[in-house]
Amino acid sequence: MKGGGGIGDGKKDYQSAVHEGLTTFDQLGIALEDVGKSMDAETATPGGSLFSRVIFRFRNENSSLKSRTYDHSNDLVNMSVIPAESSYVLFFQVLFPFAVAGLGMVFAGLVLSIVVTWPLFEEIPEILILVPALLGLKGNLEMTLASRLSTLANLGHMDSSKQRKDVVIANLALVQVQATVVAFLASAFAAALAFIPSGDFDWAHGALMCASSLATACSASLVLSLLMVVVIVTSRKYNINPDNVATPIAASLGDLTTLTVLAFFGSVFLKAHNTESWLNVIVIVLFLLLLPFWIKIANENEGTQETLYNGWTPVIMSMLISSAGGFILETAVRRYHSLSTYGPVLNGVGGNLAAVQASRLSTYFHKAGTVGVLPNEWTVSRFTSVQRAFFSKEWDSRSARVLLLLVVPGHICFNFLIQLFTLTSKNNVTPHGPLFTSLYMIAAIIQVVILLFVCQLLVALLWKWKIDPDNSVIPYLTALGDLLGTGLLFIVFLTTDHFDPKELTSS
Repeated sequence: MKGGGGIGDGKKDYQSAVHEGLTTFDQLGIALEDVGKSMDAETATPGGSLFSRVIFRFRNENSSLKSRTYDHSNDLVNMSVIPAESSYVLFFQVLFPFAVAGLGMVFAGLVLSIVVTWPLFEEIPEILILVPALLGLKGNLEMTLASRLSTLANLGHMDSSKQRKDVVIANLALVQVQATVVAFLASAFAAALAFIPSGDFDWAHGALMCASSLATACSASLVLSLLMVVVIVTSRKYNINPDNVATPIAASLGDLTTLTVLAFFGSVFLKAHNTESWLNVIVIVLFLLLLPFWIKIANENEGTQETLYNGWTPVIMSMLISSAGGFILETAVRRYHSLSTYGPVLNGVGGNLAAVQASRLSTYFHKAGTVGVLPNEWTVSRFTSVQRAFFSKEWDSRSARVLLLLVVPGHICFNFLIQLFTLTSKNNVTPHGPLFTSLYMIAAIIQVVILLFVCQLLVALLWKWKIDPDNSVIPYLTALGDLLGTGLLFIVFLTTDHFDPKELTSS
């Protein structure tokens, strides 16, 4: 819950203050008119004394001001809820966490390119289908948590220590519930996708995937969620908008942490699979037994209670979309090994930038009105315009342009780092050359443009449907980013391979 009553009270207080100020201004004008009239008796024209000329001029200006009408509700929306930072402030606030996030995604890609050669992925290749779904948890859970807590922080609902304690404990429990359910379903869906081509299913492999998925999701989500709490509380303390910082930092360590934990637990459970297969079943049962405990804690908080009961559709749907991207990834990596290095970077940058915009828009809508009613009497059709989304003078269009400016320079730097870190590697020489680089940048821009456009439309649409965008938008965007990124990257490799195969030196 967003504390709708608090928002409404804030609006009323602001409107009352504006009305009182205007009333006082009118009274001051009347008093000055009386002074001016008494001085008119002494001065026949405005060309008299200097003081009388000032009074005469002020009286005329005051009369014109009094004749104007003020739309208090519109004044509230325009002045108090639009993000205060300029484009330059937004750019520099996003730049550092974006760079850190990119560095984390570069390392995630390098780690993925290494671990796909491990016995875990060679003996059980279908576990690669799990990778986008588990990496997508940062969008489903951590980045959604960051957006939710950022909005609460901006609304002042995390200012006291008691508020922070209640909100943090309930949200950590909620994330554990979501991680357990999503990880279990992701492993089941991955097993189903692996069964379709061959028509054969190994139950021992299924138990290993499920145990690895549950252990990875729950442990990684706990660590990243605690990090998000620290980032948001610190940002609030130093007057930095957490909407601009929290989601990129969630992305920065999300992929790397999840991949590392998956490789570790998967390798441990693979040994158990080869020696004592019952251990994987014990792990699955243990995590499922903890589920009612987490549900009880999350259910005690009003804000998390709503998400606990009504927030499953975006989480599960995004998991299915990411798993479809994983199916593409498994096929693509078999043909182009180095694609695994670029996948987390391309997917992560797009989802990262879209998540920043989604978090900012969600905070704006929560400040500007009540769920179910678009502010300023807007309609959803307003957000179907590409021109308005990217080329207008409105604040969110300006934000979209700032975020788009980061795409090409960001990818150039990240790709340079990939080339640098793989320079001495004989087993993973990454693609390079003008054709590949040009196609890669075009794919990156297409991905981010689509995501930013879908972002502003989806926020408005869900708000109109009385669905909290903080809990729903980012999972869809990161999942769509994974699917678009993996698909476009595969097309880039196929096209480059067709026209200039020498550029794919690792294929």
